[in-house]
Amino acid sequence: MAKYIAIGVIVAIIGIIIIAMIVTYNNLILLKNKVKNSFAQMDTQLQRRLDLIPNLVETVRGFADHEKELLENVAASRSGYLKATTNQEKVAMSNLLTTNLRSLFAVTENYPDLKSNMNFLELQRELSVIEEKITFSRQFYNDTVTMYNNKLLTFPNNILGSLLGFKEEELFSADSMANVAPQVRF
Repeated sequence: MAKYIAIGVIVAIIGIIIIAMIVTYNNLILLKNKVKNSFAQMDTQLQRRLDLIPNLVETVRGFADHEKELLENVAASRSGYLKATTNQEKVAMSNLLTTNLRSLFAVTENYPDLKSNMNFLELQRELSVIEEKITFSRQFYNDTVTMYNNKLLTFPNNILGSLLGFKEEELFSADSMANVAPQVRF
């Protein structure tokens, strides 16, 4: 009889361990997918911004044709984002694009006719709305990544996670140039 009780206890312990492993694995998968989803949501907003840029560049070009280098930088950073294949590359190109757009808007201060152009004002308004959504998306992404990383790094998830190849995700961080005011050239 004691033998059957011992076998029953061992089977129960093994069952509990297997159930805990399944629950842990499923939770890690759910959080990993949430990280992917939150990056995709941010990527959608970044794509909306990219779609506006050609119109913005053309509008500014009509008024400020001698700002060719700045307009080329905006176009190049847009192209770089479209060519990016990894999330890290997309984040880096997004940061560069943000810096170039800040410079572009700073330069437009020199053109009163441009600042009063309805097409430019509408593009600028749309871009501002999208930038707010991008900021929110980045915050949500970082919150999701933090939740996933915390889950992955805590015991016992860290054991199973490392055995199954789960890796920490990187937080979105702003480019170091984001704190630098754009240079306005006269």
